[in-house]
Amino acid sequence: MSLLFVEFLILVSFWGWWVHHDSHILQTYGLILTRQNGIELLTGLSLSSLSLIALFGIQGWLGWITWQPASGSLIRIVLEGSLTALGTSFAEELVFRGWILDELQRDYNPRVILWIDSLIFACLHFLKPLPDMLRTFPQFPGLVLLGLALVWAKRSTYHKQRFANKLILKPGRLGLPMGIHAGLIWSYYILNVGGLIQYRDRVPEWITGIDQNPLSGAVGLSFLLGLAWLMWKRSHSLIH
Repeated sequence: MSLLFVEFLILVSFWGWWVHHDSHILQTYGLILTRQNGIELLTGLSLSSLSLIALFGIQGWLGWITWQPASGSLIRIVLEGSLTALGTSFAEELVFRGWILDELQRDYNPRVILWIDSLIFACLHFLKPLPDMLRTFPQFPGLVLLGLALVWAKRSTYHKQRFANKLILKPGRLGLPMGIHAGLIWSYYILNVGGLIQYRDRVPEWITGIDQNPLSGAVGLSFLLGLAWLMWKRSHSLIH
């Protein structure tokens, strides 16, 4: 996968230069080294990490899960999780909220772009044998909600610029969606791989999450709905 991603970076740079006559296409996608982008990365990381931990904290308070001591070195798990989360979010956000979103924006209106990008993201994360797809179907709306939230997060970093007496939206930054994506992966990695939680089976799986995946349960979907609403609120004034 790492080699494929390196190949993607080379080919997409060539694509930007050859097709769009843009020699800095990665910057156009929002991959820029600025203080603001770094702050937004940390903001998204903190927001999603603390929110997911709070989600499990509420379940613990309700008696649906019990907290356990770490099954291994917690420091090692935290470090492994951070590398996994940042690497995955960097690659996926560059593809979905960078390349794909940019291509869609060149031809379609914002509402169509929003749903196409989110559905592509959800579908590609839901590829599995048909019986598993049917059994874990509640996970699919969660992936769509996450896709929507990440598109709105990217849009919330767009900035207005006056050109020829017209206000136009300039492409945003990837820091915030990368941070949100990484925070979800990192916090869940620590809790799951570290064995810090154990479900008590007091409520049905459709509430807490099928296969103990919070994205495929009512509680997790409510959390994602709140996150998506927050990102929509941030972006609404710019897009409209």
